[in-house]
Order: sequence, then C-alpha cells, then structure tokens
Amino acid sequence: MTALQERTVADVVTENIKAAHIFKKHGIDFCCGGGVSIKKACEKAKIDPTILEAELLNLDAVQDRAYDFNSWKLDFLTDHIINVHHSYVEESSPLLLQYAQRVNHVHGHHYTELVQIEALVKQVVQELASHMKKEELILFPFIKKLVNAEREGDQVPAIHFGTVENPIKMMEAEHEEAGEILRKIAELSNNYTPPQEACNTYRAFYAKLDEFEQDLHQHVHLENNILFPKALGLERKLKK
Repeated sequence: MTALQERTVADVVTENIKAAHIFKKHGIDFCCGGGVSIKKACEKAKIDPTILEAELLNLDAVQDRAYDFNSWKLDFLTDHIINVHHSYVEESSPLLLQYAQRVNHVHGHHYTELVQIEALVKQVVQELASHMKKEELILFPFIKKLVNAEREGDQVPAIHFGTVENPIKMMEAEHEEAGEILRKIAELSNNYTPPQEACNTYRAFYAKLDEFEQDLHQHVHLENNILFPKALGLERKLKK
C-alpha cells in the first residue's frame, strides 16, 4: 500500500478541495465518512485504489495554456473545443447538480441563497447542454465544410441557415446568457466563498463552481474571439 493510499480521505480533501470531486465521482463519502484511509474507502466502494491514486496525483498537473490557438486550423480548433471544453462541461454537470441539491437540502434553511443557486445551476447546465449540441451538430460541421472548401478550392457549401453568421449570432447570445447566470451565482455565493464553518461538500461545491466558470471563460474566448470571427472571414473569402 502506498503512502497516499494510507492517508485518510478527509486529509486529502482538506489539503486540496479539488480532490473532493474525484471522491464524489467514485461514490466515496469525503464529508462525514472521510476518516478512513483511501485504501479502505476504495475497498468499500469496490474501486481499484491505483486508479483513484493516479487521478489524485494528476489533479494538479498543470495544463499547458500557452497554446497558440490563433494559429490553428479552424477544424482542429473545433475538435479541441469539443474534446476539452464540451467534455469538461458534460463531465462536470452531473457533479454540480448533485452538489447543488445536497448542499441546498442540508444548508438551504440557514443559507437561503442556496435555493437560488441550485435553481441557477440547473438552468445553466440545461442551457449549455442544448447549446453544445447545436454547435456539435450544426455550426461546427459547417465550419469544417468551409475549411474543406478552401482546401479543395470549392465553393461555399449550401446551407439551410443562409450564412454562418446566423448560427454564430445565436451562439454568442447563448454565451451571454450562460455568462449572466454564472455572474448571478458568483454574486450570490460571494465569489464562491463558503461560510467559515462550511462542511467539505459545501466547500467542494463552491470550488467546482469557480472552476466551472473559469473553464467557461476560456471556452467562450476561443469561440467568440477566434473561431467565430475567422469562420465569418473564411466564408466571405470563399464567396468572392
């Protein structure tokens, strides 16, 4: 048994609140039942401790953000957005919903803002799920067709929505709506600052919300400031 597996779940979460998300994902109680070793918690949950250990050790691996996104081909950029940011939202949404429901159920009578926060979390999760589907099924495939048309020297492919500007405007409006919901959550939560006496689940919830908002900012930046303007420019160029 490794040194990490000997440590208690509660100790690891106290040291790095982000570890709570990993335990939560695997169904391990890190709050009230966190006083057991990681190895024992894994045995109880029927999880291979080496898998959990690898995830915990990789928790703070620094992702290289120094990518030159502006130089990437648009088809590659769309794939990156789906694989990194859409995947993150899909993976994080069930966790956020569970946290929101649990924290509101236990603490909402005392911290009444949690009622609103849970409702807003449900709203942003639903809106982003619909939003990402539209991008993956309609907008991004068309952008890939534009890239391919330029590569092959073809004309702009025929589309039912007239011009790429129409879905782009819709996506930008939806980005603004999602951003506004998260601004409300940040305000209600005092910028994701849990009360001093908050339990680990409460702290994990706010930490995850903070992380979620930061990822959305990067996600929207790549689309609004790089992908969309370049797609509009490419369409105009092909129409000449």
